[in-house]
Amino acid sequence: MLLMRHAKSAWDEPNITDFDRSLNERGKKDAPEMANRIKDFPFKPDLLISSPAKRAIKTARAVAEVLHYPEKKIELETDLYEASIEDVCSLIRHVDDSVKYLMVVGHNPTFTGMIGYLTHQFIDNLPTSGVALIELNIQTWKQAVTHCGRLVWLDFPKNRQT
Repeated sequence: MLLMRHAKSAWDEPNITDFDRSLNERGKKDAPEMANRIKDFPFKPDLLISSPAKRAIKTARAVAEVLHYPEKKIELETDLYEASIEDVCSLIRHVDDSVKYLMVVGHNPTFTGMIGYLTHQFIDNLPTSGVALIELNIQTWKQAVTHCGRLVWLDFPKNRQT
């Protein structure tokens, strides 16, 4: 399972609601960069779910393009915007078991908390465009509970490999 925080958003339009904020130039660059890092994995998401907030959708679309995931198959989940950890867990538990690899694009502080909740490995902050690969020790998505997984990989744009 992949959790990805949306890319860096623009704050230069004070009359725009939080929900409607788009990506800034750095975010437009970082989202596909992170998708290219994901592309090196031996698997691709079978299902990509995104928050409906503009910055999350744009992040999900940029990732989908790089991974050749059909944009029309991105599922928007209203509950991911301002979601709690339990909201995200409930969403995961309702994923159809035909899905082997799940990717969810959403928001902090919830996604930082999700890493600790699922893996018992706590991090201070999942940066914008940050991605966590979590291997869940479950047979069905319904079994997604606290500490059922392990953090396999954590990466973010400023963590450039040399």
